[in-house]
Amino acid sequence: MSVELPLWRALAGYRVLTMLYAVGFFATAYDGFERPWVAVVYYCVLFVWTLATLPKVANAASCTKRFLAADLTVALTGIMLTAVADSPARIQSGGPTLPSIWTAGSVLAFAIKGGWRWAAFASTAVAVTNLVERGTPARDTVHNVLLVWVASIAIGYVVEVARASERTLARALEIEAATRERERLARDIHDSVLQVLAMVQRRGAVIGGEAAELGRMAGEQEVALRTLVSGGLVPVSRVSRDAADGAVVQAVDEPSPEPSEPAGPLDLRALLAPFAAARVNLAEPGAPVMLPAPAARELAAAVGAALDNVRRHAGDDARAWILVEDEPDAVIVTVRDDGPGIPQGRLAQAEGEGRLGVAQSIRGRLRDIGGGAELISTPGQGTEVELTVPKTQKE
Repeated sequence: MSVELPLWRALAGYRVLTMLYAVGFFATAYDGFERPWVAVVYYCVLFVWTLATLPKVANAASCTKRFLAADLTVALTGIMLTAVADSPARIQSGGPTLPSIWTAGSVLAFAIKGGWRWAAFASTAVAVTNLVERGTPARDTVHNVLLVWVASIAIGYVVEVARASERTLARALEIEAATRERERLARDIHDSVLQVLAMVQRRGAVIGGEAAELGRMAGEQEVALRTLVSGGLVPVSRVSRDAADGAVVQAVDEPSPEPSEPAGPLDLRALLAPFAAARVNLAEPGAPVMLPAPAARELAAAVGAALDNVRRHAGDDARAWILVEDEPDAVIVTVRDDGPGIPQGRLAQAEGEGRLGVAQSIRGRLRDIGGGAELISTPGQGTEVELTVPKTQKE
């Protein structure tokens, strides 16, 4: 709901109540008017105008400049007619004008519609008209004029701040949604397209000939695609000519459910079973490890990304171990290898180059399902990735 909508609703109620107040006050002081018929005609117009224009003060789009001008004219006309309908003695003694406090509603409409500058214009017009109607700047007149002037300008300023805040919030939500979508696409692309391009580049360099040219082109496309999925937010520090550093020997496809697959809990063991191989040992509990389907699939995909990093950086001969722990409130999956480890600062450098394997395919996935990923690596002693997913997922 827009921050302005409650203000427009309050203004509509204020106009109706102050119109009834003005009519009621006139009824109690009817005998004191010199020309009551003038006031009666004006109040009939004011009654019809207030009720007929309620749709005009429903929102900013309906409250046009033409309506604001007409509404202010009704208020100013009522102030000037006070000198015709009421006695000079009552006017000099501080008697209210015909529209009374209804006039403030007209000024507030300017404030809500156009901010403090519009409010200053309308309140100044009301102030001048009140002074002309009274003839002399009496204390009560100056007090009421200043009150309307200050209040309308303050409300107009608050409305401008609220609008700016609303625009900022909307922009922030758009950026957040775009960032999350970019991260999701980056994970999917990293798990498929980027790995295939890197593999083509490496194999082409090995085969030579026309395949080498194809591999070179694949490497250029890989760099361009990595820059694209990173959103241009981090600069690419170098052109990826050293394909061996990011070489991939196998692509890991994230398991995707069939449209008819039930959305209930899944046994994580069934999703991790395909990763077991001659050089990958899987240790898991004897009982099912149940997780909500989206969390189980994201966790399995993160494990696949971790194993792919083992193959890329530790080689085909590296061994890996997967340990599944079913804790009371969370599921912990640890992926450990006996490779050379990750040099200090390498992860930050890789992310700066657009290589989002750890940042997106692992940590990004776990973050989206309320979990976390901790990576421990010592050069020469292998790498350990600990993935934690709570069993209770936030909606």
